[in-house]
Amino acid sequence: MIHNIRNVFILISAILLLSACTRTQLPTPLDTASGFGGEGFVPGETSGEWNPPAREAGSSYNDGTYNGRPTVVGLFKPVYFNFDSSSIAASEREKLQKAAQYLSKNKSFGILLEGRCDWYGTADYNLALGEQRANSARNYLSTLGINDSRIETLSKGSLEATSGLAKNQSVQDRRVDIIILK
Repeated sequence: MIHNIRNVFILISAILLLSACTRTQLPTPLDTASGFGGEGFVPGETSGEWNPPAREAGSSYNDGTYNGRPTVVGLFKPVYFNFDSSSIAASEREKLQKAAQYLSKNKSFGILLEGRCDWYGTADYNLALGEQRANSARNYLSTLGINDSRIETLSKGSLEATSGLAKNQSVQDRRVDIIILK
């Protein structure tokens, strides 16, 4: 009898634990976006405000196209991530919300979400993490009503990351670039 009760308790605990892992991150309204969240993020300054370093709007697409579609690079700011994370911080969601608004007004356009990582970790690990970051952005855009068929993802991993930087200096490499596809 005691073994049956223990087995039932273990089964119920497992079901509750697994069901908690399937929740989708809901959109945050534009007016309530808050700070960048903890998880070991080192902003580079002790003020607590995070100002990501500026980067050129250059593209990895030398001919200005992706899969035969013209690209628009630099229209939206990149979505930055904490170290070793693919969770989108509340303060970064506004960037994806603006992209969703743009896509809602431009029904024939698509979007490419390019996941990137810093130089820490193996190349394979960083390609997987870049893909997870791009897919997190894809899932968030889907919750905002953007049809999945309009969203493409690509992982660059750490292929173009600046090596040798400290973790707090590598923040510009932990991102998803938002590229419009015409």
